[in-house]
This record gives sequence, C-alpha cells and structure tokens, in this order.
Amino acid sequence: MANRAKVVELAEGDRERPGRLSTCATASAREHVRSKALLYKASGWTDAAVADKMDVSVDTVRRCVARYESGGPEAALADAPGRGRRREISESDRLWAVSLACTKPKDVGRPAEFWYPASFAAHVREVAEAQGHPRMARVSETTLRKIMDEAKVRPFAVTYYCERRDPDFDRKAHDVLVVYKQLRMCVDADGNLVAEPTDGEGRVVHTHTCDEKPGIQALAATDEGRPPVPGGDAGGRPSPHRRDREYARLGTLSLLAAIDLLTGVAVPMVSDTHKSSDFVAFLRKLDGSYPKGDVIRLILDNHSSHVSAETQAYPDTVPGRFTFVFTPTHGSWLNLVESFFGKLARQMLRGIRVSSKKELEERILLYFDEVNEVPVPHRWTWGLDDIDLGAEDVDAIPLEVVNRKACRPEDRGKRAPEPPRRRRRAKASA
Repeated sequence: MANRAKVVELAEGDRERPGRLSTCATASAREHVRSKALLYKASGWTDAAVADKMDVSVDTVRRCVARYESGGPEAALADAPGRGRRREISESDRLWAVSLACTKPKDVGRPAEFWYPASFAAHVREVAEAQGHPRMARVSETTLRKIMDEAKVRPFAVTYYCERRDPDFDRKAHDVLVVYKQLRMCVDADGNLVAEPTDGEGRVVHTHTCDEKPGIQALAATDEGRPPVPGGDAGGRPSPHRRDREYARLGTLSLLAAIDLLTGVAVPMVSDTHKSSDFVAFLRKLDGSYPKGDVIRLILDNHSSHVSAETQAYPDTVPGRFTFVFTPTHGSWLNLVESFFGKLARQMLRGIRVSSKKELEERILLYFDEVNEVPVPHRWTWGLDDIDLGAEDVDAIPLEVVNRKACRPEDRGKRAPEPPRRRRRAKASA
C-alpha cells in the first residue's frame, strides 16, 4: 500500500521555535532532528521521506508527530520526564572530586603546581577505588569538567593578587596623597599655576615622581621589512606593516625618569646599568636643573638603588636639597610615573627595531624631547577629597631621608661614612 503523506497542521506560533532550533548551531542533535521533522511534515512530506532525509527511523518521525499532536511543540522537542540514563555518580562522589580539586597536586604526591584536566582525571581514576569511590575509577575528563563547573570551582585556572606586606601601608599611602593634595591646591580650576609650594622655611619645593624602567631591549631587524600597500593585500584586507619574526639582540638599556608634577616636564637619563651610581648621577642631573636653594622632593619606591649606602651619601653633600617620599611596598600604583612608562611603551617602545644601543638611546631621548615640547602636567585625583591640609604637616612627611637607618633620630643629619679606599702597593725596586 502506498505511503500516504499525513500533513501536520502547525498551529499559529508553533513554527517559531522549531524554525529557530533547526538552524541554531548550539541546539542539540535531538532538538535539530525533531524540529526539522515537524517542519518537513508540515510541508506535506511522508514519514519515510522525512526519515530518509534526516537519517532516522520512521518510528522516530511518527513518535515526534504523535507527541506534537498530544502536547504541542514543547512535548515534541523535549525529552519526556524520566527518560535517559540515570545518574550513576552520587553526590558523595561529586563532593569528593570537588574536595580533591581544591588541594594542590604536590600535597598528593604529584609534581605539578596546579591541576590540569588530564592530570586531574588521571589522579582521580587512580585513587578513587582506594578512597571509597569506585564509580570515579572510570570517570571521564569531560564529566569531571562538568562537576567542577556545577561546583563553580576552577582548579585549572590561576589568578594572582598582591598581599599587603607593608605594616605602614596606610600611613605611607596617606603621605603620598597629602603631597598630591598640596600640589592640586597650587593650580586653579583651569589647571593654571597660581602658587608654588614652599616648605616651612619659605623655600620653593619642586615635586617629582621618579622611577626606573630597566631592561629595555635593543632589538635589531633581520631585514628591511615591508611597508603597508595602498589598496590592501591580495585578499582585499587592509595592509599592515610586515616584518620577519626573527631579530637580533643587541643588549639592554635602563631608563631613569622624573616628571615635575606641576609643569609636566619629564627629565630622562639612559644608562647601560641599573645601579646606585646611576641613581646618584640622576640626582646630580636634577640638582643642576633647578636654582640653588630650592628643594627637590621625589616620590619613589623602595628599590635597593634608592636606599643604598651610596645613595644615602649623596644627599649629605647637598644638605636640605633633596627629600624623599616613599610609596609603600606593593604600592607602585601611587607613583604617577608608572602611567607615563605605560604610555612610553605603547607609543614608542612596542615593536621597536634599532641598529645599535646608541640608536635606541637617541630615540628614547627624542621621545622625551617631543613630550616636553608641550608638557602635560599629571594630576592625581583619587582619594584627595578625604585629605584636609589644615590638619596635616606637609613638611614632616619626608621623615625617611633614604633608608631606615637614616631615619633613626640618633642618625638623622649624620654624614654617611666614606667608602674604604684601597691603597696602591708600591712597586718593587728593580
């Protein structure tokens, strides 16, 4: 007997969901098959034609149609309650797997620092039976991933934070903010300088944010590269700069920089090394940039070159010339020069190729010349509303001259000892 086509009459609005699922890339295979079957039947196809088209049995098509006629599109597209394989993994098994994922691999005799999907699955299967969870001895990596997702645990990912290890963090951060507040009071709403900050003796104070950027690599290109071509590339895409991935290392340079927070003028110094002697040379450069009798105040971090004995000795040679305000440990974000270094890296250093370290130095200094043509003062705003200068003694903030030893009351103002000098041996007489 000929297979007559039974047309399924889809009610108004019942076509929307089957039509959406039939073309949805994230729909399950069952939803896709059932949606297409309903749409084909609504177009007058026979059960056999639909089954052949979808590569399923005729009974599957008939069940789908019957479920639609009895319960609508929801009943036809979804599995009936209670269908499918019962969950074999108990809640106890799941809790055990989650607890194991929250331990470190080294604590259970594994060499890795953190779990990875394959190693975690292998370990679970290895120890499951001995620890009273025999079903987990044949669990798959995919299943373990699902268990972790349900528990909202990510043992395969690592995020980092910075612990506050400075007991004086709040005080030091407050001191830096007080200095920023003093500088903000020296400009009007339009950013125009209306007064210069002074200390208790009436001396002008020039405040700088200061830091180093070591390890700037001088990289040389292996060929000339290819510039952009108007009209795009062969595929019609916009044409970028193209260069060989290979490069030659020529060494590294260190950049010392300070920015005058009132004028925005940046003072650079490039060196081959990153030592205390370089920082002292930079202080000498700042000393020659301002009138004698003025005070140069530096906001800087606690790098060893800033607190060394060699650095301590230099301010003693120019009494009252320099004061230091240290940011707290892990508080470099309080130093405005860090944002300037980020801008430098993005605008000039990213992808740079040079022929020598000398060229790299020249281009860095040229960048500073361009910046200083139209200097932009850096203004700090966060946290200043809580600062009351009327209740602060700004001159008492830079108590730490260079390091903790120099801050002790009994040592304050003392000149650092001269470094030992070797005596030359007299030449033996012939």
